[in-house]
Amino acid sequence: MRLSETQRLLVGKAQPLGDFARLLKQLRVDGPLLSALLLLCGAGLFVLYSAVGESSRMLLSQVIRLGVAFAAMFLLAQMPIDFLRRWTPWAYIGGIVLLVLVLVTGDVGGGAQRWLDVGIRFQPSEIMKLAVPMMCAWYLHDRPIPPRFSALGLLAIIIAAPTVLIASQPDLGTALLTAAAGIIVVILAGLSIKLILSLAALSVPGAVVLWTYFMQDYQKQRVLTLLNPDSDPLGAGYNIIQSKIAIGSGGLFGKGWTNGSQSQLEFLPERNTDFIFAVLSEEFGLLGVLVLLSIYIFIVGRGLYIAVNAHNTFNRLLAGSISLTFFVYVFVNTAMVTGLVPVVGIPLPLVSFGGTSMVTLMAGFGILMSIHSNRKLLPR
Repeated sequence: MRLSETQRLLVGKAQPLGDFARLLKQLRVDGPLLSALLLLCGAGLFVLYSAVGESSRMLLSQVIRLGVAFAAMFLLAQMPIDFLRRWTPWAYIGGIVLLVLVLVTGDVGGGAQRWLDVGIRFQPSEIMKLAVPMMCAWYLHDRPIPPRFSALGLLAIIIAAPTVLIASQPDLGTALLTAAAGIIVVILAGLSIKLILSLAALSVPGAVVLWTYFMQDYQKQRVLTLLNPDSDPLGAGYNIIQSKIAIGSGGLFGKGWTNGSQSQLEFLPERNTDFIFAVLSEEFGLLGVLVLLSIYIFIVGRGLYIAVNAHNTFNRLLAGSISLTFFVYVFVNTAMVTGLVPVVGIPLPLVSFGGTSMVTLMAGFGILMSIHSNRKLLPR
């Protein structure tokens, strides 16, 4: 049968798309997830250019960091997930050792001791954001699901050890995210609602211990400021008050790119890192916020799709934790700048200016892609 001219044109256009899809498959990369990440990073650079005062130097620095982050993602995507599972205990133990070294010999900056300098300066706590959920999933891989009470005790130790070490630096934001990543694995393992509520009740005395022994004075002040930011409008409450002004002034359509008064006139603090969501809200309004959140929702949804289709317990629990922890990042940052939770120094994922955290996030997505490329069809 002879093809019409229209059919030949359609076939010709479909050929490059088919070739590109095969290339992604050979690279073990998930096309929908990669597309969403590229879109998010592109939007992030667009907003960041305004947030840094149209500084080409800082924008170039962010592009370089994104390049390193995507390289980490592609590298992890190539590794068989079974290989990563076998090496998980060693990664966890290595991370614990590095956290101890930070407390003993780490570099001090901004009143915190969080970095190691081995030619390059990095935060070992970032490693634990992946090592903790991987270790929890590794432990549960060959054990009954849902976990028994004895297993929950050991899982609590696996999560608590690095969390306490990170909180001691002090770095409460990273400590909470690390703990959340491990707790999500445990919840996804099939805990009953009754047990979850019981554990939540036990968190109350845990919060008292955290407040009494681990939280610094400035961290306690952030919590108190959340309850009444107007009590110190030029001091502790300044950041959140200015953030709310920026978000509210954006309205439906925003003031336009680089035209935000709160950010451009430098009323808004930390506008290129923790409070960049307020810059977006002021300049692009509610519609811009909804577009950004839609991209985030798609990324989380795609990650959960990969988790549901994973072929064993380790893969499902780890993929689910990576996806939902990413959601926690987004939720905490947006809730933080809108005054719903205390300011804990968590950047907006893949939008805020930063380096180590971005590499960790993209490495997690590389693991997600590895899980997806190694999936197997379950017998019906």
